[in-house]
Amino acid sequence: MVDQIPNLGREAEMLGVMGLSTMDDLFANIPDDVRRLEPLPLPEPQSEEQILEDATRLLGANVHLDSRPSFISAGLSRNFVPTMVPMLATRGEFLTSYTPYQPEVSQGMLQAMWEFQTMVSELVGLPISNVSMYDASTSAAEAITCAVRVKSKKASQPSSVYISELVPPHRLSVIENYTQGVGIEIHKLPHNSDGTIDLGAASSAAGSCAVYVEQPNALGLLDEGLMSLRDAIGESTALIVGVDAVSLGIIEPPGSWGADIVVGEGQPFGIGPTGGGPIYGLFACSKEFLRLMPGRIVGQSIDSEGNTAYTLTLSTREQHIRRHRATSNICSNETLIALMGAMHMALLGPEGLEKLATRVYSSTCKTLDAVTSIPGVELVNQGGCFFREFAIRLPGQAKEALQSMYSDGVIGGVSLGNWWPEMSDCLLIGCDEGTTESDISALTDAIGNWIGGDG
Repeated sequence: MVDQIPNLGREAEMLGVMGLSTMDDLFANIPDDVRRLEPLPLPEPQSEEQILEDATRLLGANVHLDSRPSFISAGLSRNFVPTMVPMLATRGEFLTSYTPYQPEVSQGMLQAMWEFQTMVSELVGLPISNVSMYDASTSAAEAITCAVRVKSKKASQPSSVYISELVPPHRLSVIENYTQGVGIEIHKLPHNSDGTIDLGAASSAAGSCAVYVEQPNALGLLDEGLMSLRDAIGESTALIVGVDAVSLGIIEPPGSWGADIVVGEGQPFGIGPTGGGPIYGLFACSKEFLRLMPGRIVGQSIDSEGNTAYTLTLSTREQHIRRHRATSNICSNETLIALMGAMHMALLGPEGLEKLATRVYSSTCKTLDAVTSIPGVELVNQGGCFFREFAIRLPGQAKEALQSMYSDGVIGGVSLGNWWPEMSDCLLIGCDEGTTESDISALTDAIGNWIGGDG
């Protein structure tokens, strides 16, 4: 039998102490009917050199987003992260300080977490922020369940939640997983033909526990009608808004137009797309939801000597002693990744954030103008204002267009048929601060080649 601890060779000593002769004797009490009779179908052991060679080969098959013009977004953003961020994040005091349960020895980490909360609160226009969620989808789902806990008793539509019909399916599926077993009813909020929210229909959500919308929506549209949504649903219904965090550098934060809870993807700050993870979600709320919100809150106080001190003020996670009173399925957090976001935001500052948002908006407008000038291409939401993304309708299937563009060296976006089959001829194009004039030219040439039959 293969040595279980090959570098120590003390198996015989251990077995002797236990009064056993072989490693097989150690597992003799396992019943024969549950034993595996054949070895696991694993490859032969490899040396470190062989492992690295295989890993390099496999990773080499990936296409890096920066290796060619890329217009893929749909939830995660290609972004530039200053070198200072990973340099700071890999310092031992951040990298190894996962859970600061002992505040007396974790003041630096706690202060950094508090700074993150403060910046998120200022960004979204709400007084309270936690220290991150898993991602935007879990943030949205946790916000909905939190709103139901707070609002259900006094609601005329108890346990009812209204959700924009343009919420992308991958986010909706997480929300449904959270709500399906706890009696929460989900209703869809319709949109007008131009992609804006139907405020008349939204009035039917009055008296429900919550309404969830996104600004911009999944098609990149900035909907001015959302500014009047609070009036349509009334004060007793929680308004939950999902945001593109970068857009808040130039547009009005939801907290200033009536949002009770703001959620979103924090990934554009601090970390690249990373193949889908690790990333982190944003969650901020008004004081009404403080006691029943998910996650953890760091508070600032004064110690016995009058010095500024930080501690975990609220921590409602299920592994704590009162797990029967848990308010969240978030049993861990993304603190390190969130702090990378805080570092990025701190480096940008208010002016830098505004410039970043302006660059993203500018690249979106330039790309939209260039693409919609191609004969045969139609903008899905005519006359709208867009941030980061926009949808076009093609004279054919979007998947075929993407394959053709890829052969021309361009990652052209995402086929909306992946989300909604009736939009299989529509393409979602995403832009970012790194989108260049040459990228846009390559995209328009690739689309033109496909439409012209050269692809």
